Amino acid sequence: MIPLTSPRFLFILVAATCAFAMGFALYLDRVLGLTPCPLCMTQRVFVSGCGLVALAAAIHGAKGLWRRLYAGLALLFAIGGGAVAGRHVWLQQLPEDQVPACGPDLQYMLENFPFTEALEMILMGDGNCAEVVWTFAGLSIPQQTLLLFSALSFACLWQLLRSESATEKAGAA
Repeated sequence: MIPLTSPRFLFILVAATCAFAMGFALYLDRVLGLTPCPLCMTQRVFVSGCGLVALAAAIHGAKGLWRRLYAGLALLFAIGGGAVAGRHVWLQQLPEDQVPACGPDLQYMLENFPFTEALEMILMGDGNCAEVVWTFAGLSIPQQTLLLFSALSFACLWQLLRSESATEKAGAA
C-alpha cells in the first residue's frame, strides 16, 4: 500500500485529477454538445501535459532529483494552463462592446497559418471564447479550470519544494 504522504501518492492524485478533468471535458463536448473554443482546447493540452508528467513520475517512482524534475515540469504545465485560463476568464468578463470579433476555428488556423501566427491567434482568443455557455455553482468552465490549475500548481510546487522523507533518503542510499 502506498502511504498517503509519499511523493508517488501525490503524483497519482495529480494524474487522476487531470484524467477526471479531461473526462469531464469530453462529457461536456460529446454528451452536452458544448463545442470547445481555441482557448478551451489549449487548456486541455496543458491539463493533459500536467497529467502525463505526473503519471510518468508515479510510474517511475521518482525520488530526490527526479521527483523535483517531474514536479517542476508538471508545475510549468499547470502555470501555463493557468495563464491561458486566466486570459479566458478575463475575456469572459469584458463588456460586450470590447469583446473581440469571432475568428476562424482551430483546425482552420492550424492548417492555413504558420504555426507561430496560429498560436498567437489561439492565445489571443476571440468572441467565441468570451461567451459563457455553461456554469456550475456560479462558475464558468474557464473559472473552474483556473481553480483546477491553481490546485495543480500548489500540489506540484509542494512536491518540488518539500524535503526528502526518511524513506526517500533510505532509497537513495
